[in-house]
Amino acid sequence: MDCIFCAIARGELGTKLIYEDEDVVAFEDLNPQAPTHILVIPRRHYPSLQDVPKDEIGIVARLAAAAQELAAERRIWPSGYRLVVNSGSEGGQTVSHLHLHVLGGRQMVWPPG
Repeated sequence: MDCIFCAIARGELGTKLIYEDEDVVAFEDLNPQAPTHILVIPRRHYPSLQDVPKDEIGIVARLAAAAQELAAERRIWPSGYRLVVNSGSEGGQTVSHLHLHVLGGRQMVWPPG
């Protein structure tokens, strides 16, 4: 498997991890769309949210819990932040590894623009 996020999670690329536990890692997005833009990923490879087996769906809660912790550390809570999960090419997913975007530090508008 040639997955850049798997390589990051294994520590092979020297990416600075800003959060890690046994199941989840997080790091700064290389192309930030907000003052705070963090990617939170499972260590285990799931191509997309749709690929998480029902009996393993708890990993999504683990990603959200890491996002909560990071939002507090980065002081983007309680003012607010956005969580985004893109699934599939038409959903805007560009890396085929489940990941959650934590965006904050500015007014988030919808639709994004």
